[in-house]
Amino acid sequence: MTGVWYAVTCLAAAVALVVSGFSYFVVRDVASIGGSHAIASGPSVGAQNILLMGLESRRDWNGNILPNNILAKLHAGNAQAVANGTGGNDTNTLILIHIFAGGKRAVGFSIPRDDWVSFAGTVGPQQTGKIDQAYGVSMFYEQAGLRQQHPSMSQDQLAFLGNEAGRRAAVATVEQLTGVHVDHFAEVNLDGFYELAKVFGGVEVCLNHNVYDPKSGAHFHQGYQHLDAAQALSFVRQRDGLPNGDLDRTHRQQAFIDSVMYQLRTEGALSDLSKVSALLSVAKRYVITDAGWNLLDFAAEMRGLNSRNLVFHTLPIKGYATIDGQDANVINVRYIQRIVHDTFYPQPVHRAATPHRAAVVVKPSKGTTTVDVLNGGRVIGLAGRVSAALVKAGYQAGQIANIAARTATSVGYGAGAAVNAAAIAKLFGVTAVPGTNIAPGHVEILLGSGAALPSALAPSKPPPAPSIIPTTGPQGGAVTVPKDGIPCVN
Repeated sequence: MTGVWYAVTCLAAAVALVVSGFSYFVVRDVASIGGSHAIASGPSVGAQNILLMGLESRRDWNGNILPNNILAKLHAGNAQAVANGTGGNDTNTLILIHIFAGGKRAVGFSIPRDDWVSFAGTVGPQQTGKIDQAYGVSMFYEQAGLRQQHPSMSQDQLAFLGNEAGRRAAVATVEQLTGVHVDHFAEVNLDGFYELAKVFGGVEVCLNHNVYDPKSGAHFHQGYQHLDAAQALSFVRQRDGLPNGDLDRTHRQQAFIDSVMYQLRTEGALSDLSKVSALLSVAKRYVITDAGWNLLDFAAEMRGLNSRNLVFHTLPIKGYATIDGQDANVINVRYIQRIVHDTFYPQPVHRAATPHRAAVVVKPSKGTTTVDVLNGGRVIGLAGRVSAALVKAGYQAGQIANIAARTATSVGYGAGAAVNAAAIAKLFGVTAVPGTNIAPGHVEILLGSGAALPSALAPSKPPPAPSIIPTTGPQGGAVTVPKDGIPCVN
């Protein structure tokens, strides 16, 4: 299912060929990929968030059950089993990737399919469940309503509108869980993954242990090995027999993307017109993206990205539970949102300004100025708080008292206090004026009805500590890419 990334790499390859002077049909083919109006597309260049979706469907995009020979290769049952309900339309792969401005760096989070969430944008009465169910639930109820309202609607149209409802629900639910906006999505189903992998010629992978799982067809040995298209699908689908089940499967999917990117850049695929043409031909049939995504512009900016600059994590879970009779992951949504936001949008590092060597203006010391604060406003105790804040800023405490109600705040000063009075007045948005009855070295603040403690004087809150992405627990740490570009996973 993470073969969705094939589409992205295909597009990058296409742009490289266009720049090299190949014929117009490559541009035409790339422009024809898309087809969905499920979401309003965001920018195609610059910083953006992309959701990769892999659909566990045994049908094509027109709703037809896949032929038995294809289902057998995919270890996906048979046509009769699919007709009886096997497979469904769960999004077994959900990977949210943030592309940083410039396209040379990216970070992604796999979302475990068993995370129990509240749905968003979902059609029908079911509004909670595993996150991978949002797509299928919405598709099911959308199609049921359409059949009732339009009994003569064609299967093709019914399938298209049902999938559109599923896409809207999946994207909206991911946005609600992570707290960030999704600008684009790319989606592929089982058959599409298989066809893309065939054109590419399989993939190199590395396993920490021998694995055997008859359900997915995964039967691989420890270490590095080349997998053909059917084996590649088994590799990214296996969850049974892995130490951490689906959480280990997310690492498989991440490793697969890293390996594909590495192979595309090292095996000459980016300069092989016939391979690019074949990939684009398959992508047009099997890859669905939002129609507003300008893939050529996106791919042009992405040419500088490689697997070493794409870091994958898996969203953490709190534990396991049985909810509504289903094995599910218990999660902390607020914690997840903090992690995703802090990772996608890190706070800038502020560097100390370089000292200016211009003439230095010597200002009177704050400690030589006494500040009297008289409260004619509505806020009880404000004079005391203002005085305490100014003392903390370096001034001397003077008189603190209440006076008759007044409308506006004013700042006056006595002899020798003009400079410090001007600085204090600026905090309140007024202009300091000399006062004939104010003692030398004193500043007098008369607080009016709208006065408040200036934000510059308010106690500064320490910046929140950056969220730490956990590296222990069943979700594990980031999948790291070695020099050979092929990470080893369970």
